[in-house]
Amino acid sequence: MIGEEFPSVLDRAQHGDETAFATLWRDLNPAVVRYLSVSSDAADDVAADTWVTVVTGLDRFSGDENAWRAWVFTTARRRAVDAGRRRTRAADRDRSWEPWPVFGGDAADPAEVVARRLDTDSALALVAALSPLQAEVVILRVVAGLPVEDVATVVGRSRGAVRVAHHRGLARLRELLATRGVTDRSTAAL
Repeated sequence: MIGEEFPSVLDRAQHGDETAFATLWRDLNPAVVRYLSVSSDAADDVAADTWVTVVTGLDRFSGDENAWRAWVFTTARRRAVDAGRRRTRAADRDRSWEPWPVFGGDAADPAEVVARRLDTDSALALVAALSPLQAEVVILRVVAGLPVEDVATVVGRSRGAVRVAHHRGLARLRELLATRGVTDRSTAAL
């Protein structure tokens, strides 16, 4: 997170300062790509679409750093859904298409997604084994660092539903780690 400098960096970015925008991008883009990679083989492309949308609407954004992060992740989620819809329409025209998972809806089994993505690191592989909602909530809470209220807004669920999905997702991650023999103190944080 940028911290106390965020209002100044945002203001400069909104007034065309490329260095300030680069600061915003460097701070958040890695988390956006990790978030999208749980559900997409085209995470980099969807992230690029996300940032095009962010740049277009940057001058209309107002809020603090948490609101900024929530806005960017909401935008990323919408771009992922849009990309999934485009792929679905293309699949209707081309029956050789393999399903592209998106959060919610008829998502492919996250374990299958991980099996096809050899470059996914082990932490994201574990998260991908969760249900789509649990995976999304865990990524937004842990990787993006969003508070429960903002995650609820991004995923369109109540705060209680987000808390339950987060709790169940972390419990499932503990189970997965235990079955792999990872039972030392490092899992206690989960």
